Amino acid sequence: MPTEPDTGYDPDLGRKFIFVTGGVMSGLGKGITAASTGRLLANAGFDVTAVKVDPYLNVDAGTMNPYEHGEVYVLKDGGEVDLDLGNYERFLGVDMTSDHNITTGKTYQHVIEKERAGDYLGKTVQIIPHVTDDIKRRIREAADGSDVCIVEIGGTVGDIESMPFLESLRQFAHEEDDDDFLLTHVTLVPNSKNGEQKTKPTQHSVKELRSIGLQPDILVGRNEEHLEQATKAKIAQFCDVPTEAVFSNPDVEDIYHVPLMVEDEGLDEYVMARLGLIGEALPKSERDNSWRELVTRERDGSVDIALVGKYALEDAYMSIYEALKHAGLEQGVDVNVLWVDSDEMRDTHTERLREADGIVVPGGFGSRGTGGKIEAIRYAREHDVPFLGLCLGFQMAVVEHARNILGWEGAHSAEIDPETPYPVIDLLPEQYDLQDLGGTMRLGAHDTDIQADSLAADVYGADSCTERHRHRYEVNPEYIDELEAGDMVFSGKAGNRMEIVERTDHPFFLGTQFHPEFRSRPDRASPPFVGLVDAVLEQVAKKEIQA
Repeated sequence: MPTEPDTGYDPDLGRKFIFVTGGVMSGLGKGITAASTGRLLANAGFDVTAVKVDPYLNVDAGTMNPYEHGEVYVLKDGGEVDLDLGNYERFLGVDMTSDHNITTGKTYQHVIEKERAGDYLGKTVQIIPHVTDDIKRRIREAADGSDVCIVEIGGTVGDIESMPFLESLRQFAHEEDDDDFLLTHVTLVPNSKNGEQKTKPTQHSVKELRSIGLQPDILVGRNEEHLEQATKAKIAQFCDVPTEAVFSNPDVEDIYHVPLMVEDEGLDEYVMARLGLIGEALPKSERDNSWRELVTRERDGSVDIALVGKYALEDAYMSIYEALKHAGLEQGVDVNVLWVDSDEMRDTHTERLREADGIVVPGGFGSRGTGGKIEAIRYAREHDVPFLGLCLGFQMAVVEHARNILGWEGAHSAEIDPETPYPVIDLLPEQYDLQDLGGTMRLGAHDTDIQADSLAADVYGADSCTERHRHRYEVNPEYIDELEAGDMVFSGKAGNRMEIVERTDHPFFLGTQFHPEFRSRPDRASPPFVGLVDAVLEQVAKKEIQA
């Protein structure tokens, strides 16, 4: 029977909500600020989850260009989402689902489907209340089971795309009890030419918030340095918040130090006091201090890893950068990533490849840069350089073997060369005749069986693993026996699907059809990345002995 829209509001659930908005400009670090707040609350003993709101009309991030939006992060349920969800998983140590990412496209699609089904009792369907009610319902449902839900509103205040979400936020503030709702506004505090910290952009941003009925409870100022006390006092005076509610978030070399920075500022204590959580928090002496101990741990030396890809943008490979950093934390070394443009494999980039202690070839789509990736894989194979190939990197390792070891001239992926005489990589059977591109790849967590006494078994320390996938193409089953006739072995399989490849004639050569970087955490580094860094350290030690 048709029903009225449900906002999910239940005053008896006792959930706490922290909304995080941004002003002046995008890319200020709202997500890191929100994730750091969540990390500190988790340290204090609370069950914390997060929601990322993206105001774009795409249903999800799956069809977006990495140049424009950074990497597409994949969740365990196959959700293709904004990279900020990756930061939330890494900082909070939780696995999220598609329900924790809300987009304009997802919301409007659902509301229109309900209208077509007659679920609105013949009413005129409008932004208010139908769209805003759906937004509120989604947020509250994602918060179920947690003590605190942190909701990041993407974009900046004043964007036309964000207006339905900010209106939902205004309604939220009226529906929730005062001690169950908190609004944090992150804004830029730039320096003038003479180094003075300017507050006017923050004032205008807060004025914009107020014009739509929202008053921030906390202001976080982004500047290269800590905010001066006079700056905080001026922001407080003109933005109508207590001086103690104005916090600094200065630039740091490592994003994992941000929780330490805002903790030293007292942000967590203020948040807990404002939400009435002080009495429920663990005493300071009993709080989890492992994050601080982990990210401040002394490292002994460094290694250089070449990342061979076609997107000259760090955000396009964010999870790989972070997974390498996590492996370095576990192995006690700093990992320097040397960017190698697979589309410009000459001069500077070729020299970087030769200087590297290890090589990573990441995933990707399309033909551009694949020649350079194959060249890098060949170099790693011929010079015994520790190698890790991910998704497309795994597939190009198979192509390189077919061409240069088996002598199959023209061997390639059918994605890159549909006319190849040896399509060693081919389209997944279930991908034929698909009409839609969005959300139709092989996505999410899948199990892989690992061959005993293999490099993969040593790396994982187990006979199986569960990792996240995002691909349309796979190793062609028709060629497997011939491909394995030499020194290449498919040591990880999911039925008749090849998931892990390795070489028996190499110190460390591993490729995975899946994306292990998506499950890597600062305190639980991804096994393939740890294996790579460990192999690099062994190779470096051997070279030092020989020298």
